[in-house]
Amino acid sequence: MRIGLISDTHVPSVVRSLRREITDALRGVDMIFHAGDIYVPEVLDVLEGIAPVLAALGNGDVGLENDRRILPVHLLEVEGLLIGLTHAFEYPDFLAWGYTFDHMMQRMLGGPVDIVVCGDTHVESIQWHENVLIVNPGSPTAPHNLIDRPGTVGILDIKDGKATAEIVQLRW
Repeated sequence: MRIGLISDTHVPSVVRSLRREITDALRGVDMIFHAGDIYVPEVLDVLEGIAPVLAALGNGDVGLENDRRILPVHLLEVEGLLIGLTHAFEYPDFLAWGYTFDHMMQRMLGGPVDIVVCGDTHVESIQWHENVLIVNPGSPTAPHNLIDRPGTVGILDIKDGKATAEIVQLRW
């Protein structure tokens, strides 16, 4: 399964709508995970034109709580791997605060998962910690909290019970 990853689109406060380059980068995926700070449901409608969408409720997603696609945390099993989709996952910060990784998984996702998909920071990253893949696709519209420049999305591939991830740098 090929899953498109996107987060922190901030439509319409940063941009009026998703650029074609963003949707083009996600074409061909089987599903799309949006890791929050969507702001308007029309973003998910556009993404659903590509593939089915699940989204995490971001700290800026006021009034979206009743959208069936959006939850604070989604847990989904794909090919034997449990994926947790959430907005904020404070890795590695929480380790510096004295928390264990297991404690943070329990606190933020309700228990252990094999893959964490998160957003919030606008900074793209792919990391492994204690056999858990942690992917933040960054932001396609405000990368590193800068505007008027192309950002990033991610692709998560799961095949034969193994996961790989990549960050896609957008161009326009």
